[in-house]
Amino acid sequence: MKSFTFRTLLITGVIIAAIVWLLPTFFNCWPHKKINLGLDLQGGMHLMLEVQNIKAVEAEVERTIQEIKKELRKQGIKHLGISRLKDNSILVKLQKGENKSKFETILSKDFENLITKRPETNAGIITFHLALPVKEMDTLKKMATAQALETIRNRIDEFGVSEPDIRIQGDDRILIQLPGIKDPKRAKDLIGKTAQLTFQLVDDDADVDAAINGTPPVGDEILYQNRYNQGSDTPVKIPFLIKKRVLLDGSLLTNARVEFDQFQQPQVGIEFNRKGARIFDRITGENIHKRLAIVLDESVYSAPTIQDRIAGGKAVITGNFTLNEAKDLAIALRAGSLPAPVEIIEERTVGPTLGADSVRMGLMSMLIGGLLVILFMAVYYKGAGIIADLALIINIILIGGGLAAFQATLTLPGIAGIILTIGMAVDANVIIFERIREELRSGKTALASVHSGFDRATLTILDANVTTLIAALVLFQFGTGPIKGFAVTLCLGIIASLFTALILSKNIFDFILRNRQSSKLSI
Repeated sequence: MKSFTFRTLLITGVIIAAIVWLLPTFFNCWPHKKINLGLDLQGGMHLMLEVQNIKAVEAEVERTIQEIKKELRKQGIKHLGISRLKDNSILVKLQKGENKSKFETILSKDFENLITKRPETNAGIITFHLALPVKEMDTLKKMATAQALETIRNRIDEFGVSEPDIRIQGDDRILIQLPGIKDPKRAKDLIGKTAQLTFQLVDDDADVDAAINGTPPVGDEILYQNRYNQGSDTPVKIPFLIKKRVLLDGSLLTNARVEFDQFQQPQVGIEFNRKGARIFDRITGENIHKRLAIVLDESVYSAPTIQDRIAGGKAVITGNFTLNEAKDLAIALRAGSLPAPVEIIEERTVGPTLGADSVRMGLMSMLIGGLLVILFMAVYYKGAGIIADLALIINIILIGGGLAAFQATLTLPGIAGIILTIGMAVDANVIIFERIREELRSGKTALASVHSGFDRATLTILDANVTTLIAALVLFQFGTGPIKGFAVTLCLGIIASLFTALILSKNIFDFILRNRQSSKLSI
């Protein structure tokens, strides 16, 4: 009786726990998360992004060019031009003489990773062709995609989307599914924002109009600021002549948050780490009365005049923001900049109405299938069929409780998995009941027939369910959105089916047969 009592307590505890986890999905009875509905059930957005990871290679080549120029200046070697070619190789031109041997020494000492072709000499000019190894370029591309994934994941987590599905597909694509998203356009803008923050000086000594109509001075570029006049949604582009040299970038940021100015207009306050604070202190100290442009994704947000040295590593980005724009900019800066631009190549939006229709049709199919199974079991197996029906209902409760407890996402294929589980649970009961019938026909008592029937059927049921569970786990591990949703409910359903068929049903049979006068079994 002790084992029976323990088994009864175990069953009761599991069922109560499942109900406790499941109730918040239907009633706001206590604060706990509900079952998460997938994109196909509650609506939302599906995006396929392509990471322009070749840009990460280009950026690395540009950094290498700057390092080569720095080393040449340090060694006093004059060059006739260093440029990046279309195939991302580097072309270096030097004057004939000792420069060749000095440059080769620099390459062997500081740039041994570069592939160097035999230098060419023509009209007193030595030309070097340098290139990154193919393996290194492939690694840069993979790292850019992986870093883009983490950056986008951080942004979406701060944006507040429940159960997003974000994964890499192929070499340069990222799949994003955002269930229940209320503002798709805002989410797209946040995801695609490169968030490259730089601080650069404004060149006030040159004429902006002359640069626009002609060619900007060497070392300068023309960038624009979007300003909105009151009552107008069309921005006015204000040109700035900006020095290309980046004095400080967003990689040294530690925090970004929404603040409000004296007129209660939103702005973004930023803080640098110790290194960034020292650099910002030096920049502001050396450039008093000059304008420092705050540039984000090649757009000037503000260009205040430096009145005094600014210590402490704090600055403010203003730009006539709305509150949501300021929040999204702060999120993008906190999450970090994308290592390469991303392009949306596929977009689908599932409306909440379509999602509600999917829920209704899915639940209707589950209800009809379940009722047919319940009716069949009750008619064909009589009293034993009613026990199987009770176990089936508890089975569905356990699956729902498991989804809520593990915060898994229920999808339309997941509902199909539950329906399949209903069939598998009944299949286990059919095997058990047929074994019990065989034992009754051999002349055994009802209680002995039940025990023998369960013992004989257990191994068969375990074999069938464990192999299916392994397949479901493989689908969960390697499948994508819909397949994973199917695998989740299938795994939970198999475990619940084994529990209800082998433990719960047997316990009910024991309880009835031990506490009734007749030894007959209705089956």
